[in-house]
Amino acid sequence: MRRTLAVCSRVVLCASLAVAAAQAADWPQWRGPARDGISKEQGMRSDWEASPPKLLWELDGMGGGYASVAVVGDRLYTTGNTEAGQSLICVDLPSKKIAWSTPLTEKSPKHGYEGARCTPTIDGDQAYAVSSDGAITCVDVKNGEINWTRKFSDFGGKMMSGWGFSESPLVDGDRVLCTPGGPDAMIVCLDKKTGGDIWKTSMPNIGEGGKDGAGYSSIVISNAVGVKQYVQLVGRGVIGVRASDGQYLWGYNRVANGVANIPTPVVSGDSVFASTGYGTGSVLLQLIKDGDGVRAEEKYFLNADTFQNHHGGMILIGDHIYAGHAHNKGFPICVELKSGEVVWGGKMRPPQGADGSAAVTAVDGKLIFRYQNGLMALIDATPAGYKLLGTFTPVFQEKESWSHPVVVDGKLYLREQNKLMCYDVGKS
Repeated sequence: MRRTLAVCSRVVLCASLAVAAAQAADWPQWRGPARDGISKEQGMRSDWEASPPKLLWELDGMGGGYASVAVVGDRLYTTGNTEAGQSLICVDLPSKKIAWSTPLTEKSPKHGYEGARCTPTIDGDQAYAVSSDGAITCVDVKNGEINWTRKFSDFGGKMMSGWGFSESPLVDGDRVLCTPGGPDAMIVCLDKKTGGDIWKTSMPNIGEGGKDGAGYSSIVISNAVGVKQYVQLVGRGVIGVRASDGQYLWGYNRVANGVANIPTPVVSGDSVFASTGYGTGSVLLQLIKDGDGVRAEEKYFLNADTFQNHHGGMILIGDHIYAGHAHNKGFPICVELKSGEVVWGGKMRPPQGADGSAAVTAVDGKLIFRYQNGLMALIDATPAGYKLLGTFTPVFQEKESWSHPVVVDGKLYLREQNKLMCYDVGKS
């Protein structure tokens, strides 16, 4: 009987551990597993007003920059400017030490707001990163050794303005995609194992708005109207290219501005939602089958006073878009995707003490707003009305806190230039 009880106890313990492991979802790339900014975590503590998250540990060595982090298993990855150059950095989470740091450039690139921007993409035993001077590199995650590098200059690469390449590359099956911004290679598709060319996209003139070259956004996948395509916000606007061969399908120019096109587009069924700041606005596009191709039809356009996302990103939950509104502001807003109606927010001020744009991540039905001045706010993700669930100020803030927050396994990771902070946001 005792033996039976002991065996049953071990079975229950193992089952509990298996459930716990299944609930801890990795965050392998920019904006998470689906590139939508939504964490799979459940059970996050939501009483930040009464019990704000507690600091578990902090670690120096991330280098200079604004990149967010990727977390896979017990390792965390980011990019930063170090003494050795702009580097891809791996942190061993159990020991809270840097496992390796691999320079991607011989020296740190010079441009406005110096520092790394790319959140690495982790795919099996490989990591992929874009340096801000324009190159994509594949690195072995076990030891940090470089497998291959392709320079964007080989593709006639160009940025729309002078703040450095900021893309986080997309891995799709046996391919890796990035946006050099060249006229004959706006987007390129490479063999992820070798870096060899598969295809490149030649982009036509789609309008006078914006500027030629790559924007500051990252590619997302759409299967609208039964055609798999890659959607990207570039210097001249938002575009779609056929995934099979890189053929340009459609483009929309009105949402482009001539300074910086930044937010990652949001895809939903046969629709694409895109927004930029600098007094521009937002658009909902309906994608329609057009013979062998696809065309984009404007369903509505919201002017800058109604909704513009400077940077910090937009989250689609259910039928509603949540984000920070206004240029260099993070006014909380909820917009119905189908109609463009502002359900709440937009004109309201951000939480007391918050300033600047807000980087937003969704977790367990809540929105984590990280403001430029470092303040963290927790907001209910519901169209029923605006509800602030509390705020806290991290222990360290140095420059603009533009790195997006990431939650994995009950822990909130905040990158702030050279420092990484880890907070407990699990259930009490």
